[in-house]
This record gives sequence, C-alpha cells and structure tokens, in this order.
Amino acid sequence: MRPARAPAPAAARGGLALYELYRAASRAAAPAVLLWRRLQGLEHPTRWPERLGQPSAARPRPGSPLVWFHAVSLGEGMAALPVVRHCAGLHPGLPVLLTTTTLSSFEVIKDLLPDGVIYQFAPLDCPDAIDSFIGYWKPSLVLLMESELWPNLIMSAAAKGIAVALLNARMSLKSFNRWSVPLGLPLVTLMLSKLSLVAPLSTIQAVRFQLLHTPPGIIHFAGDLKYAVGDVNVMENEVNKINDLRQQFSNRPLWMAASIHRGEEQVILRVHEELIKIYPTLLLILVPRHPQDCKTFSLALKKQEVNFVLRSTKEVVSSGTRVYMVDTLGLCTGSPYERELRMLYRVTPVAVIGGSFLPGLAGHNISEAAAAGCAVVTGPHVGHFYHMLLDMWQINPLAVKQVAGEFKLLQTLKELLGDAETLGACQRAAKDAFSIMSHGVVNRVWNLVCRFAIDF
Repeated sequence: MRPARAPAPAAARGGLALYELYRAASRAAAPAVLLWRRLQGLEHPTRWPERLGQPSAARPRPGSPLVWFHAVSLGEGMAALPVVRHCAGLHPGLPVLLTTTTLSSFEVIKDLLPDGVIYQFAPLDCPDAIDSFIGYWKPSLVLLMESELWPNLIMSAAAKGIAVALLNARMSLKSFNRWSVPLGLPLVTLMLSKLSLVAPLSTIQAVRFQLLHTPPGIIHFAGDLKYAVGDVNVMENEVNKINDLRQQFSNRPLWMAASIHRGEEQVILRVHEELIKIYPTLLLILVPRHPQDCKTFSLALKKQEVNFVLRSTKEVVSSGTRVYMVDTLGLCTGSPYERELRMLYRVTPVAVIGGSFLPGLAGHNISEAAAAGCAVVTGPHVGHFYHMLLDMWQINPLAVKQVAGEFKLLQTLKELLGDAETLGACQRAAKDAFSIMSHGVVNRVWNLVCRFAIDF
C-alpha cells in the first residue's frame, strides 16, 4: 500500500481559489485553443477529438487497473518508453496507456510501443476533456514525465483517489521563477502536495522542487531516464543499413552534426569548409533537427556550391561528395527520428550535437551518441542537459567536449580528426560513462513507483 499523502503545506493556502480561476479560464479557452491548433496543422487531421477526451480505442479489461503514462513531446515520450516497456514486461496483461501531445511524438512513438500498449493523444488540460478522459479510461496510476504539471489533470486525478507521480522531474529556471511569484506559488504548491512521488533527474532539480514546497518525503532520486533512451539494441535491418553506409563512405574521414537547428547550419558548414582544407576527402553527415529545415539547408548548400547528396534520393555517395544530408527523419517520410539517428551514430566516430550553438537553444540528449561510442561534442547552450554533462565529466573528463563557439569547435574537430589516440580516448570515455550512468536506472525508477505510488 502506498504511503499516505502528506497534508498540503501552509504555502498552498489560496491555491484552491487560484485553481478554481484556472479551471474556469481553461474551460472557456479550450475550444479556441484547439481550433487554432488545428488551423496551424498542429493536430492530427482525424484523431483530434482525442484532445477533447474522446477515445479512439477500447478500454481493455474494464474494471482492472490501468497505468497511464503521459509525456508532452518526443523527448519526454522517448524517456518514458523504457519504463513503459519495463512495466508491460513485468506485468503482462496489465493495461498500459501512453499519451503525448505533439504530432512528431505520435509519428515516432506509435511504432516503438510494446504489443498491447495503447496510444492516445493527450486531452487538453480543461475540466471537460480531463473528466471525460479519466472517466473512460479509469486509470489507477498516472505517471507524468518531466515537467508536466497540469492543474486540471493533477487535481482531478487526486480528487478521484488516483495516484500521480512525476518521473524524470525537471523544472527550468524560467518555470521555477514563474511558479515562485505570489500568484503562482500557492497553486504549484497545492498541485505538488497531491503527488505521491517526484523523481527528479538531478540534485539541482530536486532543490527547485523543494523550494516550491514539495513534501520532502516524496522526493527520491533514481537517475536520468534519458540515459536509458540510448540503450537500445540495433535491429538486424539497421545493421545492414550501417554496413551499406560504411561501404559507401569508403573509410573516408568523417564527422556528423546531429539535431541541427535553423541558423546552426551556417556554423557547421563554415567549420566543414575549413576542415576540408586540411582533410580534402572529409565527409560531413548533416542531420537537421526539424524536417521542415531540410529545404533551407539544401538551398544553403547549393548557394555555397557544395557537392551534397540527400539520403532520401538513395544516391550513392561519390568521392566528390562533401555533405551527406539526412532528410529521411521525422515527418518528412514518417521514419522514426530517434531510431534512425541512433543508427547513424554507429557510422561516425565524431558526433557534434546541435541545438547548442545559438542563444535561445537548450541542447539535446547526448546519451545516444555516447552509447554508440562516438566522441561527443556540444556547444555552449545546453539547458537542462548540463547536468548530464556534469555526470559524465565526473566519470571521465573526456566523455564530452563542450566548446564555447565556432572557433573552438573547429579546433576540437581538428584535434579529433588528426589524432587517432585522442579520438579513441574520447570514444571510450563517452561509451564507458554512458554505461555507468545508464546501468539500472529503469529498475530504480520503477522500484520507487512501486513503493510510493502503486496501490493495486
């Protein structure tokens, strides 16, 4: 039996009144919000009623317990998958439901779920949609991922006696400051008092939740689930693709720029142009983060008269090819982004992780590249992923190289491409650090869920 929930702290006084205001406002705004999102192409063309809590699948085994995992987007959904698989494997026959919000997460995750796990788009956080969703699926346990603090969802579940846990819990400094103001603190404190477990992904995150008056007895550290994302076996058909790419690349010197955002391609291409002066046969694997940027990147390459090949054309890489651009990820072809990215990491010795070279960006998960044995390089803007860098540096300072900008990136790549001993040391350091950090994290998280949240 899970421990009794601690009473709401004094800081939560006034939170109920603020929640009632939020509840009324969210109910009034929901129709316009959903309409706007549909007009912007942000909702699935046929499955959008799920956002109103209307199911598109039957609830298996009515009357039996059901575990509901909720993540907002692709990164959080991928972090949830190892726990989803673990839960489904330990409890065969237990109904498991996963919801996300974004189309990109739907395109990827629907193909990665274990047999029997149900996928639905998450309901909007308005009273009618949440009540309809919970009333139909009747979950016994709600597992929220990372930063999903939705007042109607949490308050409605708590009112019905449903345990709610926050896994891989994180809160950005911006969100922390927003919740800390007089109008925010009572509401967030009230919500956090309704949780049965908060499993933060780092000590810094744990401190932020404590400062928002999360009951101390429910905060328990188990590790970062994003380490488990990289720990995925390569399937046989992917091995064939890897071997085919290696044959095409013909042992040429090689580096990869992954999850590159618009604007970052200019940094990457300038660095590549300088490197080619030293290594004339050097090949760059360029991977845009967003499918819609493939065209922009192609135009930039044409403008600079760079000889490049698009992966989607299946054109063979020739000795004159300078850039191999991967335009087969995400929604442009429906190919699962993370799976293909992990496959590509196994081809390259050096992986530069984008989303980190321009102000306003906040980095991406480096664990997939480390798991594949790449020498990992990232830029200065890494957001909450900085704790991951710190963890890996504590194991081995060579596990990740963080550079301050374009010039340092160029110098670092010169060093890695020109010194086989340094390259090998960085590759081994990254892989070893990943292995240590990823070991047992899913078991530890699930043990906490069983201890603090499961009551069925």
